[in-house]
Amino acid sequence: MIRTLLVDDELLVRSGLRMILDAAADIEVVGEAGDGAEAVRLAEELVPDVVLLDIRMPGTDGLTAAARLTALERAPRVVLLTTFDLDEYVHDALRAGAVGFLLKDTPPRDLISAVRTVHEGHAMLSPSVTKRMLERFASPAEGGSAAGREHARERLAVLSERERAVLVAVAQGRSNAEAGRALGMREATVKAHVSRILAKLGMANRVQAAILAHDAGWA
Repeated sequence: MIRTLLVDDELLVRSGLRMILDAAADIEVVGEAGDGAEAVRLAEELVPDVVLLDIRMPGTDGLTAAARLTALERAPRVVLLTTFDLDEYVHDALRAGAVGFLLKDTPPRDLISAVRTVHEGHAMLSPSVTKRMLERFASPAEGGSAAGREHARERLAVLSERERAVLVAVAQGRSNAEAGRALGMREATVKAHVSRILAKLGMANRVQAAILAHDAGWA
């Protein structure tokens, strides 16, 4: 069972998410929280595998909670819940270790699939949504300075040519299968390259690597 914690200050939203996830035989909603502080407390107590976390809440907001959750000894996979009215806090939370984000009007089937996807260790990098976010917020570091761009490229210099090609595909919002078709690789090969990229860069997930690629001006 995929143990899931729901965090949103609106009871109606939490009830809707629970109803959707309860329909999946392999997902168990182990708790609900109305703010970030309660989410961290429950995560320590219940040890969920996945946390669906609203970004905008009174009190301890989603950004602060995401950083605290990803720093836990038994850290869950954190997915932010948001709308198209995005702001820089989403970008900062992804940098802090969250593995992606979902729109609150995500269709039920896609919501269930998303929970399974992040539980398997993948990030939410859908071409239709995450690419838009990356294009808007993953601009070159240091306010777009040449120094910031160069710093990102220096970090990426450890990658091989094939790893760079895979990272560019990831930064473009491609899934492993889509990247494989574009690069003439098997999906399993792409997955292996992604694992090596994360290890070389010392990063927790694909989203962080994709943001670094955008900072470098690669995508």
